[in-house]
Amino acid sequence: MSEVEETLERIKNHKGVEGYVIADRNGTVLRRHPQMQLADAERYATYMKELTTKARGVVRDLNPKNDLQFMRIRIKRVELLVAHGA
Repeated sequence: MSEVEETLERIKNHKGVEGYVIADRNGTVLRRHPQMQLADAERYATYMKELTTKARGVVRDLNPKNDLQFMRIRIKRVELLVAHGA
């Protein structure tokens, strides 16, 4: 099992984790939690792409030397952890 697979397995088995999505910079789903429907994964990927693009712009407007790396978003019963790749 690869290091990526081991990490995803550890995340998947962590208490409270309902799912995960790995998408490329275009919002194309590369991997998703086994219990997550593809349509849901695609919806999350699309929204996160839009959100990270806007957030990255704000970060760069504040200081052009900085770049967005990670966001943590808490909503009533859900917490989203978003890592923005290069």
